[in-house]
Amino acid sequence: MSEIQVNRRLLSENDQAAALLREKFGREGTLVVNLISSPGSGKTTLLEATVAAMSRTYRLAAIEGDIATERDADRLRRHGIPARQIITGGACHLDARLVRNELQKGGLDEADILFIENVGNLVCPTSYDLGEDFKVALLSVAEGDDKPFKYPGIFSRAAAAIITKIDLLPHVDFDVEAVRAQVNTLSPDGHFLLTSARTGEGVDGWCRLLAEKLNAKRKAADRADAPGN
Repeated sequence: MSEIQVNRRLLSENDQAAALLREKFGREGTLVVNLISSPGSGKTTLLEATVAAMSRTYRLAAIEGDIATERDADRLRRHGIPARQIITGGACHLDARLVRNELQKGGLDEADILFIENVGNLVCPTSYDLGEDFKVALLSVAEGDDKPFKYPGIFSRAAAAIITKIDLLPHVDFDVEAVRAQVNTLSPDGHFLLTSARTGEGVDGWCRLLAEKLNAKRKAADRADAPGN
């Protein structure tokens, strides 16, 4: 069997598992967000700021993906939300079956918003549907302003691109408008957000987007359940 055939089979099995997860999340009214970036972009730090801003109003939970250690899940648990760690042992991405298996262990049910923080990688996680409502691509200003066109797969599929660590802009060469233009080319309808979890700048806009997405999902579910549909 060729490598291409194996990859197609794996993706097909993943998509089947993802479809079942999407049905589950739809029934439960849970918004699921898949965060993808290179290592060190600030995914966990942004989630910590998100929890601080939203946990009094919404029930939040997280699944963390890493090659080793439970450090990221531990960080979120200290903020008072349920968080589970998937240790891939070398795999460069999460897949829907790993997420399904983690959910079956319990402890993450009844969340309004479930964050899936993928393994740090801008390539491999892009192809794997996890049953999420949307993907988010994160890019820190320390990584350089050429990344969207160098990694078009994730930036074209992400519903939101978040520029992180903007408090460092005075100290690095990073052209925000050049990045904005690249992202708009790849994903014209996507959201483009500037954030600093350290100072709090832009975090409110991110949280507002999450609340809007959750409300839209639940309204759509209510319409689908209405008599005559």
